[in-house]
Amino acid sequence: MGEASRAALAAAKVKPHQIEALSLDTTNCTVALRPCLLWMDMRSAAQAARVAASGDSALIVNGGGKGPVSAEWMVPKALWLKEEEPEVYAAATYICEYQDFINFRLTGCMCASVNNVSARWHYDTQRGWPDTLLQHLGMPELLEKWPQDVLPLAEVVGGLTQEAAEHLGLAPGTPVAQGGVDAQIGMLGLGVIDPGSLALLMGSSHLHLGVTDQMLHGSGMFGTYRDGLCPGISVVEGGQTSTGSAVAWLHRLLGSPGYAELDKEAAGVPPGAEGLCSNVPPLPKGHMHRALLESICFGTELVLETMRDNGFHPASITCAGGPTRSDFWLQLHADISNIPLRLTEVAEAPALGSAILAAVAAGWYPSIPDAVRGMVHIARTVQPNPAVHEAYRESYAAYKELYPALRPTFHAAAARDSARRQAQKGARASA
Repeated sequence: MGEASRAALAAAKVKPHQIEALSLDTTNCTVALRPCLLWMDMRSAAQAARVAASGDSALIVNGGGKGPVSAEWMVPKALWLKEEEPEVYAAATYICEYQDFINFRLTGCMCASVNNVSARWHYDTQRGWPDTLLQHLGMPELLEKWPQDVLPLAEVVGGLTQEAAEHLGLAPGTPVAQGGVDAQIGMLGLGVIDPGSLALLMGSSHLHLGVTDQMLHGSGMFGTYRDGLCPGISVVEGGQTSTGSAVAWLHRLLGSPGYAELDKEAAGVPPGAEGLCSNVPPLPKGHMHRALLESICFGTELVLETMRDNGFHPASITCAGGPTRSDFWLQLHADISNIPLRLTEVAEAPALGSAILAAVAAGWYPSIPDAVRGMVHIARTVQPNPAVHEAYRESYAAYKELYPALRPTFHAAAARDSARRQAQKGARASA
């Protein structure tokens, strides 16, 4: 982190005293004690199912109380830690996000971000901590292990300590602004703060984050996370776990050709990829590439359809992430969902979002919305092709039939594989 900070100062040709504030965003759902449990760590799947089965009112943000609860979230991970590594759990003073840990190392102040805790800890700005949920799970003591102070985004956590300042190459006392979940801070960097707007953050996964001024809850989506970005600006969420990672897998399977080459081949294939049917073995690369990209775009449209069914109607979508470098993929998204996609001048949305929070903390802007409007600018818009959208109706209808039909089979196979790996791990441990 120190090397990155010093390199940024050198690249920007600024002096440490010219930095008036800083902020950071991180991936979330990480237990910051012991070797980290990353957000994508799914070993607490069984605990997540028990959290969902508790029926607690705090689960309203999980599909309107119908679930699911992700193993990525804080409570299942903490429950796993208590049950599988009880000595670590008992010895822990704090169980927190590594966002909180880094802020603590920078400032000496331990606190949580309202953005993290409302999105992944079942915290609510009006209801407070999920104490009844923790009681249901037999772990009420977890409340005492969580940071007790919850700060809104852009509020100053504290100033850089002498040690942290020397490490980063910055001035002691430089304010550190409270940050949050990388994707949601990316919403700020995309200018997504108005009700009805939606951020599509694309990478190894696809995350769909919408802004609402209503408390919407319903099956098939997460949220609403009350005041998740700032007072009055709440968030609904849907996502696909493996998208860019699946494209990378296919890319390797096909011999790692250039992505531009695959896009060019896929552009010559009709919508629907001819059902992935071919009488010429092997199956053409363009068909496989297009079919996979289409399936991801269908998944996004299914997320948007679910949001609309639950009362959230996105009026605009603003995008960030690696897939924005593919004009072909962007056009597929626009055509299949029949909605314009906007791209901003600054591609690194989470980094710009953190800069926005630092600008507010430094007093450059009076509020987060003011900073967003002053610092985010739209570069271009990808318009949908209505004729192509119409051509996808039949394929999308088939996708909607196939996905729920195959889901139990996929989940059962994943469960068998997980059980097999756990058995192998147990056998190695006892050997």
